[in-house]
Amino acid sequence: MKVVNSLIENCFAILELLATEAVSMRLSDIADRLQLQRSGAHRVLSTLVKLGWVEQDDATDFYRLSLKLPAIGYRFMQAASLPGVLQPVLDKIARETRELVRLAALASNNLTTIAHAQGAQGGLICRSRTFPVLPLHVSASGKVWLASLPREIALKRALDSGLGRPGKCGPQEIKTVNDFISELDRTAMRGYGVALEEAEEAIGAVAATVVSASGRAVGTLAIVAPAFRLNQNRQAELGEQVKAGAAELALLWPLRSVASLDAADDDAAA
Repeated sequence: MKVVNSLIENCFAILELLATEAVSMRLSDIADRLQLQRSGAHRVLSTLVKLGWVEQDDATDFYRLSLKLPAIGYRFMQAASLPGVLQPVLDKIARETRELVRLAALASNNLTTIAHAQGAQGGLICRSRTFPVLPLHVSASGKVWLASLPREIALKRALDSGLGRPGKCGPQEIKTVNDFISELDRTAMRGYGVALEEAEEAIGAVAATVVSASGRAVGTLAIVAPAFRLNQNRQAELGEQVKAGAAELALLWPLRSVASLDAADDDAAA
């Protein structure tokens, strides 16, 4: 059991778990997943319920995330001008490809979905699950970002994401370290990531990294489609489109000034 974590650390760990799972959870499941004492987890959850960050079902006593945190995140996105500035680019790519387009932002070594555009119509619409935080080792976005990192760091991120613990993703999930490293090498060579039925059954994606003017990765752009529509020729075609789209987004990215400030702080600290 973890006994040295601060209350603040435990609080944010619980919020992150509830946001990632996006389902109601038992107290025992929350405590076990986070390796917390159940009495301590209960105290934190009771406080979060009182403050409105978490809701507890009266019938089952299960806990779920309230809409307070997503609402704050939405307000931040609006203040940062992300939807207004970047959405037209997503809409254009969706129209051109007639597929689902998703944008994820990079923060705290995770990729979080922040915007999308649907280009398909009628029966051609992709019924893909939305991952608030992308599983790095099985998503096209995760693989293309990890391919830009030193292999040792990329492998650690992939292992933390679930590599080597198969069973919760799609039927084509990569299961071994050697196969994953080979996939990163292929991804780096072509400049875009591909995932076919790895994150979920019957769904595929092609993705590229959005790189700021300072050379720092700030997010990823993905085109998502039913796997049967993603033969090799289509993958190559969408790969070029997603790279071009990522380059266009990099020119508009509203948070590039923040990345520049972070870099300046790093230089000053050095």
